[in-house]
Amino acid sequence: MKERVTITLDNSLINDLDNLVDGVKIRNRSHAIEFLLRKSLTLKKPRKALILAGGKGTRLRPITYEIPKPMVPVQGRPLIEHTISLLRKYDIRDIMVSVGYLGEKVKEYFGDGKKFGVNIKYIFEDEPLGTAGCLRLAREWLDEPFIMFNGDNLVNIDLEGLFDFHMRNKGQATIALTTVDDPSSFGVAILKGGVITNFVEKPKTPISKLINAGVYVIEPEVVNLVPDGTASMEYDVFPKILEKEKLRGYPFEGQWLPTDNTERYEKAIREWRGV
Repeated sequence: MKERVTITLDNSLINDLDNLVDGVKIRNRSHAIEFLLRKSLTLKKPRKALILAGGKGTRLRPITYEIPKPMVPVQGRPLIEHTISLLRKYDIRDIMVSVGYLGEKVKEYFGDGKKFGVNIKYIFEDEPLGTAGCLRLAREWLDEPFIMFNGDNLVNIDLEGLFDFHMRNKGQATIALTTVDDPSSFGVAILKGGVITNFVEKPKTPISKLINAGVYVIEPEVVNLVPDGTASMEYDVFPKILEKEKLRGYPFEGQWLPTDNTERYEKAIREWRGV
């Protein structure tokens, strides 16, 4: 239930409010005021993040014969260091990194995270567990809503806005969504309001240009939906949440660059503007 409130503001503040209205994230002036009040007053903020960094990076060979995919350099820094910088920007300090292939090199570089201003713990996957399997290994640590990243993307996103959206829309999982011209190699979503009504991984016939950006907010109970063995968020978990009408989508306009093949990696090196 909402109530109407009349307020008087200086013209300069009204102009600042109107500049926030983009028709997607902020729908109108009233929504802008509500968004800023929630952002200012909310007590619930993200504290934990999980970064998936266990892939072999076969499409980046020969680079990844000796360097684990999360450590390939982008503008002089390892790929996932950019994600860690984004988390530190939003004061999210407790980070779990799931590693596999050449994982010791990741741990050797980042250690416990102190020199990067964060606290890092590690999960070691003896065998590749996919984009969901590692959640079972981190079950005890994932005791509150957390932000999850696919480790092979560069992204600049308002994590507080994403988390606030998730909490207000009461889903089990929220997928950050961006747009691309050719969505055929990504997970594609149809969005109604903030609710994802359909999600198809790598569709032959694209149903939308809104794609999964590889950043999520996940509720702890989602871990119970992960099957044993190798498991995928896209194929094994999201469809279960979708069926319960608990899958949410958060469109954003920040920079997003995948690095999962040589062509995309080269583009990321050229175009990434940092966080």
